[in-house]
Amino acid sequence: MKNRNEELKRKMKKAASISLCAVLAGGLAAGTYTGVNYLTGYEQSVQAATSDEKVELLKSEKKSDDSESKNDSKDSSTNKGSLDVSDIVEEAMPSIVSITTKSVEEVQSYYGMFGQYGAYSPSQEQEVQGSGSGIIIGKNDSELLIATNYHVVEGAETLSVGFCDSTACEAKVKGYDSEKDLAVVAVSLDDIDSDTMDAITIATIGNSDDLKVGAQVVAIGNALGYGQSVTTGIVSAKNRQVNSDNTISDYDSDSISATNLIQTDAAINPGNSGGALLNMNGEVVGINSSKLASTEVEGIGYAIAISYVTDTLETLMNEETRDKVDNHGVLGITVQTVDSDVSEAYGVPEGVLVRDVTEGGAADDAGIEAKTIITKFAGKVVTTKEQLVDFLSYYEPGEDVELTVEVPDGKGYKEETVTVTLGENTDTQNTDSKDNGDGQGTMDESGNLVEDWQNNEGGAGLQYGEGWN
Repeated sequence: MKNRNEELKRKMKKAASISLCAVLAGGLAAGTYTGVNYLTGYEQSVQAATSDEKVELLKSEKKSDDSESKNDSKDSSTNKGSLDVSDIVEEAMPSIVSITTKSVEEVQSYYGMFGQYGAYSPSQEQEVQGSGSGIIIGKNDSELLIATNYHVVEGAETLSVGFCDSTACEAKVKGYDSEKDLAVVAVSLDDIDSDTMDAITIATIGNSDDLKVGAQVVAIGNALGYGQSVTTGIVSAKNRQVNSDNTISDYDSDSISATNLIQTDAAINPGNSGGALLNMNGEVVGINSSKLASTEVEGIGYAIAISYVTDTLETLMNEETRDKVDNHGVLGITVQTVDSDVSEAYGVPEGVLVRDVTEGGAADDAGIEAKTIITKFAGKVVTTKEQLVDFLSYYEPGEDVELTVEVPDGKGYKEETVTVTLGENTDTQNTDSKDNGDGQGTMDESGNLVEDWQNNEGGAGLQYGEGWN
């Protein structure tokens, strides 16, 4: 009996040993499966396009069904991701840049506020430095093109782009769309040395529509202006938008001022704006834009979904690079913003309402009349009077500019395209464009446009619910 018990014990130990080996082997296999998850993309050389070619984004190629079936294990490993994203970062980092801006702001000094002048003391100008990120998205025959957020470069007097090899170059804003919070920055190829050109790459653009909630993503950017850093997380939600009152809602595709956003718990900090949100293939699926800052929330950041702005980016990439001019051209109009609230309440297009037209001015010569709403300036969407003024600041008197306008047509509106030859600013009393409607004369500061129209003031002639008179 004793011998039988001892033999049974030996058999049980042997079985347990075999089971443990099986568990360890399974763990090793799983670890190996995860460990082979690495980026297998190719290096994209930076090649110039001829002046006649349109610059386009480098987009990832969709795989055929046969290719996908043959590489199921590889795709599964890549798309599911792993905690180690070092290979993805190594491949993507050469396409990410830091952006440093300098702007001038008017501030009131401490002594001015509490000194002999009190609250009416003159303000002082102060240079302010900002930082952000950008993504190298293309190149033409003379410039390297970099995507970023509009709010990164807004109001900047000077721009500097820092590359992965720690060199930096002066840059200019090539084009922007403030409604989508997008801008393209250009660096002259003459300013970039050959070693830097060899070090940098053009980012590959992915498809944000293919993202799934819960998928792993990587964010790279110039956090706090300290240099490039990496955070990782998941896609928390898709099809979000930030409203004018800073609330979050589902994306409204019918709104021209809405931007489709990806929500992620990857840390998006100040300075990360304009950087890349990458999928597990190392492709750009979003442009990091903002975070929800509140003591009640944690881990909510947003990136612009790349598939919804590729056309906008390519348009901006192919715009003519311009410098702001000291004495810009003017339209000869007095304007007021038609925002989304007014648009919804009265059923009028968003844009800039022409309230008055200067007789003999540029707009008058082009046939533009009061009550017309300007919706585009040189192909760029205009939704505020400030945008219109900013667009004008790049154009000299005598230049022709194409405007898209909505003209009252009975109870509705008719879209027209008008070419305007910009006039010269003859206002010597006040030439600060930020204070003027069009850089000439005065900006109509009559208050709330909704109230004006409800009271039928200011000559707008709009009655609630009835369209134009």
